[in-house]
Amino acid sequence: METNRTLGRGGIEVSALGFGCWAIGGEWQNTEGQPLGWGRVDDDESVRAVRRALDLGITFFDTADTYGAGHSERVLGRALGNRRDDVVLATKWGNVFDEETRTLTGSDDTPAYARRALTASLARLGTDHVDLYQLHLSDLDPARAAELRDACEEFVAEGLIRSYAWSTDDPARAAVFAEGEHCAAVQHALNVLQDAPDMLSLCAESGLASINRSPLAMGLLAGKRQGPQDAGDIRSRPPAWLQGFGDGTSADPEWLSRIDALKEILTSEGRTLAQGALAWIWARSPRTVPIPGFRSVSQAEQNAGAIEKGPLTAGQLTEIDRVLGR
Repeated sequence: METNRTLGRGGIEVSALGFGCWAIGGEWQNTEGQPLGWGRVDDDESVRAVRRALDLGITFFDTADTYGAGHSERVLGRALGNRRDDVVLATKWGNVFDEETRTLTGSDDTPAYARRALTASLARLGTDHVDLYQLHLSDLDPARAAELRDACEEFVAEGLIRSYAWSTDDPARAAVFAEGEHCAAVQHALNVLQDAPDMLSLCAESGLASINRSPLAMGLLAGKRQGPQDAGDIRSRPPAWLQGFGDGTSADPEWLSRIDALKEILTSEGRTLAQGALAWIWARSPRTVPIPGFRSVSQAEQNAGAIEKGPLTAGQLTEIDRVLGR
C-alpha cells in the first residue's frame, strides 16, 4: 500500500492514516452536564503518544478547537514543538466554549467568529497557519455555509490556512464547500458497520479527500464490548447521535453480533480487529484517510501498525458485504 495519500485537489500529502485528537482533549461537557470527552487523560502520555506516532510515520493530526474546550489543541501544539513543519495540522471551528470551565456553550456560524476562532486556534497550536480548517457545524444552512466557504478562501489568500473542509455526513452540504477552489476534503463518519457510498462518490467526483471519523465505531471495532467506567466519557451517557453504545452500560448487542460475524475476515493476515477495520476503509476508496483516536503510546503503536499490513482485498470487501447483507 502507498503509505501516503493526497488531501484533495491542493496536493497536500499526508500519511494514509491520521490520528484524531478528540480523546486527548480530556474531559469537557455541555451546559447540561452531558460529558463530551472520552474521560480523564494523562497529558504527558498524550504528548509521548503524539511523538511516537510521528516516529512511526504519522504526519496528519486532526483536532478541533472545542475538544477539551481548547485543551486538545494546546496538548497537540506542545507535543509537536519544533516538528510542526513535519506534519499536516487540521482543526475545526463553529462551536463556542468556555475554556476555563471546559464547557460547550453554543455555536456561532458568522464569518467574523470564524476569524476569531482561527486566531485563537493558531495561538493554542503554537503555529502561524492551519493546513486544513474544517467547519464543525454538520447541519448548518447551506447558504450560510457558502459565506463561510468564501471566508475560508480569504484565510487562504492571507496565508492563515492552506485548505478547508466541512465535517458533515450530508453529501449535499459537502458539495457546497466543494465548489470552493481550496476545498480539499470532507470529514464524515465511515467504518465497516457504517458505509457512506454517496459521500465517497462525491469525493471521487469532486476530487476531495475523505477524512474518516469514527473509523473504529467509537471503540467497538477495537474490541470494546462494555460501556466505559469513567463518568466523564461520552459513551457512559451516549447522546442520541452516538450509535452502538445502547444505554451506556454495554454495547448494542446487534452491533456486537455484526462485529463477531466479521472478526475472522478483519483479523486476517495477523491483524488486530482495529487494524482490520482500518484496512477495510483503505480498501473502500483510495481517497480515504481514517483518523482513529488514541490516548496512549500503545494505542498509537497499534493503530500505526495497520499501515504495513495494508488494505483488505476486493474479495474480502465483497465477503464483508455478503455477511452484512448489503
